[in-house]
Amino acid sequence: MFTGIVEELGEITAVENLGDSCRFRVRGPVVTEGAKHGDSIAVNGVCLTVVEHDADWFTADVMAETLDRSSLGALAEGSRVNLERPMALGARLGGHIVQGHVDGTGQVLERKPSENWEIIRISLPADLTRYVVEKGSITVDGISLTVVDAGPDYFTVSLIPTTLALTTLGIKQPGDPVNLEVDVVAKYVERLLANSGQGAGQ
Repeated sequence: MFTGIVEELGEITAVENLGDSCRFRVRGPVVTEGAKHGDSIAVNGVCLTVVEHDADWFTADVMAETLDRSSLGALAEGSRVNLERPMALGARLGGHIVQGHVDGTGQVLERKPSENWEIIRISLPADLTRYVVEKGSITVDGISLTVVDAGPDYFTVSLIPTTLALTTLGIKQPGDPVNLEVDVVAKYVERLLANSGQGAGQ
């Protein structure tokens, strides 16, 4: 479980093709501190498992399913990535509950800079629109953000200078893909309401 508060802007230093999967080598001295084989680290919002590690890097295997359903397949040597370790039990929840399970991908459509912040418009897959509401939470490339405007096939987020400086959203351009994870609470509520409706009809 993660919070969507990015700890470090890391870098893909190698991509090894393993046929039906690949292995990333990721530089990230903050998140590798105290890391062990089998630990989880979120890379652009995708929960990956540490295979090998050293003082400032770790490797993780990425299966074909993950490459197909997320934007990780577009990463190459030199790509910058958002990194976060799992939240510690009893720690403050700075963002919102993030599972590290990508629901789909969107695409940066537009950037509107202003003096102290920037508005970014991102496309939204049709099957995810019902989970995205104005002022609700959404995870974009592993970053916990608040939805400003929720359209029929897009949403917007407002980014403060810290987010622009310390995450990949500071460098993403129109056309770039991003990983999306909707608020898990919305999915549970939908399931509960659906089950409640079935029960009432029996």
